[in-house]
Amino acid sequence: MLLQRLELVDIRSYDRASVTFEPGVTVLVGPNAQGKTNLLEAVNRAATGGSHRVAGDGPLVRAGAELGVIRCELRTDEGRRRTLELEVGTGRRTRIKVDGQEVRRSADAAGVLRIVLFAPEDMTIVRGDPGDRRRFLDDLLSQRRPAFAAVKADYERALRQRNQLLKRARSLSAGARDAATSTIEVWTDQLVAHGTQLIAARIAAVRGLRGPVDTFYRDLADRPEPITLRYRSSTGEEVGEDDGAPVPDTGPITAAFRRELDRSSAEERSRGITLVGPHRDDLELAIGALPARGYASHGEAWSLALALKLATFQVLEDVGDRPIVLLDDVFAELDTTRRARLAAACEGFDQVLVTAAVEADVPLQGARVEVRIDEGRSSLRPRDPVDGQAPELDREARGASPELLADGPTTIDP
Repeated sequence: MLLQRLELVDIRSYDRASVTFEPGVTVLVGPNAQGKTNLLEAVNRAATGGSHRVAGDGPLVRAGAELGVIRCELRTDEGRRRTLELEVGTGRRTRIKVDGQEVRRSADAAGVLRIVLFAPEDMTIVRGDPGDRRRFLDDLLSQRRPAFAAVKADYERALRQRNQLLKRARSLSAGARDAATSTIEVWTDQLVAHGTQLIAARIAAVRGLRGPVDTFYRDLADRPEPITLRYRSSTGEEVGEDDGAPVPDTGPITAAFRRELDRSSAEERSRGITLVGPHRDDLELAIGALPARGYASHGEAWSLALALKLATFQVLEDVGDRPIVLLDDVFAELDTTRRARLAAACEGFDQVLVTAAVEADVPLQGARVEVRIDEGRSSLRPRDPVDGQAPELDREARGASPELLADGPTTIDP
């Protein structure tokens, strides 16, 4: 898959911008706080349904504007041209168009644009809370199998309804509580049905990641310690054990889920909250014999987080288009040897977008784009790539809409 063109209107520091990308490497160069990461964030929002920096869409909209637009033009591995357009705002439903047609749910746009993004925030996968690791797995699965996003939404709905009923039941009389119990059971059935699918999909993802993560880590860190990934489920540790199959049998997962819900039912009624399910699971990471969280050095944690993200490329390409790789300020954190190793890994990717404050930090051949703040807004300028052939600035040949180009030299063809 290739991202051929990105257009932004009132997104972060950009009032209007449009850039055309070619296959291979494009390095976005500029001092900090100029708007480099904003470009990658917009691509990530379009691809995954969320930002890697903030929880909601409000901060994505340029200050003073009511809404922003992100538009991506793609070409699939089979040569099909596709478009993905989002209209985001504060306190309003996001409007999404896929190939010019509006879709009702964000899940309907999942997987249209496939990416692998690594940013400094991804250190939380190694050092953060279980929720950060669950989000890592779920983002991967939503791109790999778009139906996963719908299953997750159904599970979260059942979880909300069940929690509301459990909380409300605590204040009911004995007779009314018995009546509420039957309603809780209805949502329990939904919780187990959708939750079993989530757990099975996550376990399958972990099994697919184990080999690539170990390989990427050894290559990047040049260390002998093996990397271990283990899915720890609140429904029972045994459901995460490897049985040799790429996808686990859902029967034991459902049985364990039911058993643990029955065991914790009294505590759930007392606390008014669901205590068992994929919303309480974790992905355990170990370097050698020690858990990565709490024991890994900064360099080890950085290398492991990067290995986890690069490994998702192989998991995604097994089903569907090969993803685009986005690297946000990665090379600055690596020494010369690790920079060279990461550059070698990038040679296996079809398209790589990289941000860097110092161009010399990036040992990659490809186009260069300068990003800087002009009069309070981000602007883009082509720069000579390392092979000496400068990209040409061409506004009209691409057929770009005049209104997107009216505010100055924000459109480039690297």
